[in-house]
Amino acid sequence: MKKTMSATAFALTLATVMTTAGHTAVASPSTAADGLERFRKQTVNWAECDDPALAASGTECARITVPLDYGKPDGRTLTVAISRIKATDPKKRRGILQSNPGGPGGRGLSLPAEIKAKMTPEVAAAYDVIGMDTRGLGESTPVDCGLTRGMWLRAPGPDRAGFDESVRQSREDARKCWDKYPDVLPHLSTRNIARDVDVVRSALGERKTSWFGQSYGTVLGAVYAQMFPHRIDRLVLDSAPGPADYHSFEMVQKMGPANEEALDDFARWAAPRDREYGLGTTAATVRATVEGLIRSAGTEPIRVGAHRVTQHDLPLVLFSLITDDTGNADVARALRVLLDAAAGKPITVPPALKQFLDMMFDARGTGRAADYAAQLGVLCADAVMPRDPEYYWKAVERSRTSQPVFGPVTNVPLPCAFWKEKPREQPTKINNKVPALQIQATGDTRTTYESGLRMHRAMRGSKLVTVPARSHAVYLYYPNDCVKRTVNDYLLDGTLPARNTVCAS
Repeated sequence: MKKTMSATAFALTLATVMTTAGHTAVASPSTAADGLERFRKQTVNWAECDDPALAASGTECARITVPLDYGKPDGRTLTVAISRIKATDPKKRRGILQSNPGGPGGRGLSLPAEIKAKMTPEVAAAYDVIGMDTRGLGESTPVDCGLTRGMWLRAPGPDRAGFDESVRQSREDARKCWDKYPDVLPHLSTRNIARDVDVVRSALGERKTSWFGQSYGTVLGAVYAQMFPHRIDRLVLDSAPGPADYHSFEMVQKMGPANEEALDDFARWAAPRDREYGLGTTAATVRATVEGLIRSAGTEPIRVGAHRVTQHDLPLVLFSLITDDTGNADVARALRVLLDAAAGKPITVPPALKQFLDMMFDARGTGRAADYAAQLGVLCADAVMPRDPEYYWKAVERSRTSQPVFGPVTNVPLPCAFWKEKPREQPTKINNKVPALQIQATGDTRTTYESGLRMHRAMRGSKLVTVPARSHAVYLYYPNDCVKRTVNDYLLDGTLPARNTVCAS
């Protein structure tokens, strides 16, 4: 559910902190006896981030202590890494804007700099923007299961043997995580992350918090609003799934038809550009070119630099690249390179393709394998998925006719199917009137528009801004001035649109 693929490690050096005293939280009378006061009242010591890119952006870093199990606040604790870019004008400061980039498993320490870059000067003056690596991730107390893969997706190919290998890999990923973290995995749920968010709010001395979340970050924001409605100031949800969809395998399955339509959309774009890219003169021939390339990679892997790309890999390359309709040229160039490589011609690998292949084939070297483990920790602590491999095999087979490229990819089992424990808490039922601004693109390949409408109906105080485009995480990554203006106006003055609206692309 996260738009970007890279996972940068952000180190925090707190042993050499130039300490500045943080705010002290004021306890709410209703929560004073729950054993969490030592967490709410902890002092936050901000320092320059050790990571040079973060430091150069003006981001400060700190660590917060939270309980592993909120039912046992005197027990084991975890560290949660947070970041901050301060409001540019203390006199106009409104408060904090906490954030999440998606995933789950998306590192969040660099997000404040990205958000600040999209804010108008007036909005940047009003908010300290706060980022966080959620529990289990990155610079927070991490879970690193020793996995070799960087994602749960795997194209099974045309036969049962490929499917069975996908099942084996998912079982093995689940086993490795449970062997290493049996005491931690049950506590990596979104409900506990929402509790961490509230501890951060309180430790920063804020009675209320505003929130910006994209993709999975909308689920976290909605859960927080449901659990702590009196703590929400302004709430922005960008590219949301339906709440119930997120807690089931359906969210993954819905990506199949959405990505298939995105491929058709790309094919329509590429056909009139055949002279430039040579992919086909009609949408049908472009699609035939893509499907033929996948089949041929099953016979002879395609050498791209040090990598050998097979029929199990190519659908994932496409899945990673067709997220945004502004990136059609990148998709076309990548396909042209793969076609030339398959024909034995000399190639120059485009940066977007190289980045993804490096991540896919060297997940440990790029750090993605550890982030993937954290992603599994959250997903599998939240969702119950079918355990019988035959359920998935039948779904794969059913999908092949209408979803020949992406159906098999989005119907193989996740490791959650083989998780040793079911979620310890019931999913949070989202049903409230907390005011919120929701952004949703009609061609979203990760959180589909139809799924997003279910979030809008559950967040009954929300106003929906529809963007007729193929995009995911619109505010930060899609060039739409209407969305930027709408979000900034809401953050500045708190006024939602009078009615649901459309921001034309």
